[in-house]
Amino acid sequence: MNYLAHAYLSFGNREILLGNMISDFVKGKQQFNYPSVIRKGILLHRFIDEFTDTHEATKRAKEVFRKDYRLYSGAFVDVAYDHFLATDENEFATENDLFEFSKTTYEKLEGRQNEMPEIFEKMFFYMRSQNWLYGYRTLAGIKQAFGGLVRRSKYLQDSFMAEEILEDHYELLGDCYRQFWKDAKPFAQQKMNELLKEE
Repeated sequence: MNYLAHAYLSFGNREILLGNMISDFVKGKQQFNYPSVIRKGILLHRFIDEFTDTHEATKRAKEVFRKDYRLYSGAFVDVAYDHFLATDENEFATENDLFEFSKTTYEKLEGRQNEMPEIFEKMFFYMRSQNWLYGYRTLAGIKQAFGGLVRRSKYLQDSFMAEEILEDHYELLGDCYRQFWKDAKPFAQQKMNELLKEE
């Protein structure tokens, strides 16, 4: 899953949210530099990623990107899933609901920059100023997210093919998201509850 999903699957917990959002930039034992609940957010992110990668619907979704993007196919699926979450009326009944969620997420993260890894701190500035979380709702926003994925990768040249793949397989990818999400949301809620109960 990408940033919108990880923010949403923090279920309003400010400390879990911070850990969940920075997890990809916290390597190895660095997680132990963080307070307990933030560390649990870091772990929650990793549990969600593992669940996502091994879900049958995700495996099916990856296949449409695999020919052109090979090992990066999962990263493109993550962005596509955020688009379908952003447009999911069961989660965000209106555009304003998504806008308000995005605004609240940024507010919860604002002022925590000194706890963010440097790479994420820089990224957060653009995430907030360009409102990435809301932008996932539109195809233009998704194209921007695909482009960012390419810029951060070592081996990708462009995202034009990914944009075509999303448009050509839009219904299939939407079905994969819905099959995945009905399992992912309760999984994440249960896993977060388990982590918070641990000493």
